[in-house]
Amino acid sequence: MLHHLRLFFIALQFFTRVPVPRWVGFQPDWLNQSARYFPLVGAVVGGFSALVWWVASFAFPPTVAIGLAMVASVWLTGGFHEDGLADSCDGLGGAVSREKSLAIMKDSRIGSYGALGLILMLGLKAATLLGLWDTDPALAWMAVIWSHVVSRAAPVWLMHAMRYAGDADHAKAKPLATQVGAAGVAVALGLAVVASAAAAWLMPDEVPLLIGGALTAVGLTFYLQSMLERRLGGYTGDTLGATQQVVELGTLLALLGLSTFF
Repeated sequence: MLHHLRLFFIALQFFTRVPVPRWVGFQPDWLNQSARYFPLVGAVVGGFSALVWWVASFAFPPTVAIGLAMVASVWLTGGFHEDGLADSCDGLGGAVSREKSLAIMKDSRIGSYGALGLILMLGLKAATLLGLWDTDPALAWMAVIWSHVVSRAAPVWLMHAMRYAGDADHAKAKPLATQVGAAGVAVALGLAVVASAAAAWLMPDEVPLLIGGALTAVGLTFYLQSMLERRLGGYTGDTLGATQQVVELGTLLALLGLSTFF
């Protein structure tokens, strides 16, 4: 049990600014093992974002409260996944070779595809959250937490199902989880299922929306897996971040779209 707690703290430390106890320590192979708890980190990030949104809603109009909630999640994660999205848009946006795509993604500078991707992603996310708020504030707050959890199971699946396509020496030069075994992906998917069951229990009238959102997450994950296999022959750290962002937005859009029918 202590080892699993340590793995969760390592995942939390890797993806957020949250300080962890000194006794946790670190070993390179623990990072691969900690991937199973990425969805649990999503619960922390989503919970913090929803809390900021709820508190801000007492003093500000919905648009400002939503903006502050998004700022909170980006601040807590250091824009980790958004950076991956921008780099992936730059690398995969044009019709270039695999080698060129990988070289572009390693470049720290942001290009036109990356800038457009970030603007469109964040703008559409804000508009979707506002639509969910107009439908039901409780649904909106639940959606924020749930989407963060479910979307972080998608990269874990990619790390299990695909090979690392980047520069192996570059991966070894900095901490990066590059492989997840069957037990790890089972735990990650199990956490997503538990989060979905909890959301369904708290809001039983929204079960059709949750089912639609879950199916959307699965569909987007397999689509991105197919696309990355075709373009890169595997995944990179940047594409894992992009996957999380795409799946998060996709689930939110599914919840909002289905709310007009149920």
